[in-house]
Amino acid sequence: MRSILIVCIVLLGVSCQGNLGGDSEKSIQEIQADGGVSSIIRSPVTANEPVDSINVAKMDFQIENYDFGEVLEGDIVTHKFDFVNTGKVPLIINGARSTCGCTVPEWPKEPVPPGESGTISVKFDTKNKKNNQTKAVTITANTYPAQTKVFLKGFVIPKDNN
Repeated sequence: MRSILIVCIVLLGVSCQGNLGGDSEKSIQEIQADGGVSSIIRSPVTANEPVDSINVAKMDFQIENYDFGEVLEGDIVTHKFDFVNTGKVPLIINGARSTCGCTVPEWPKEPVPPGESGTISVKFDTKNKKNNQTKAVTITANTYPAQTKVFLKGFVIPKDNN
């Protein structure tokens, strides 16, 4: 046990000598932002500090619930959920997911500036799905709250009824 402690102390001492006297990197506190607004976007998903519910991005969807009506089992339903970033900072979407592999979302990978629009595209494969269906897509972003949901819903006519 004592030898492990000595090895840890030696490794700690060696690793701390890497930047003695060097000024190659600045800490976050030393970086000044132009115009008083930080260019570093903090995502509430990973932040350990109090959540800023004012200076965040906001997703304003034209339609949050899309009713696709009636489709035949095996059809693929697609819909584009259009939104506008009505917040004060660029919108960064960390991910979008559904609880089922039959529903696959795609989202913008680049930040969406304030006032600009974007699209969440969703494909729902109705294979082996029957009757009333409601599929939620959860979008995680630097918004408050950090998660937003949109829904596909409709009726899938079973193959055996065709």
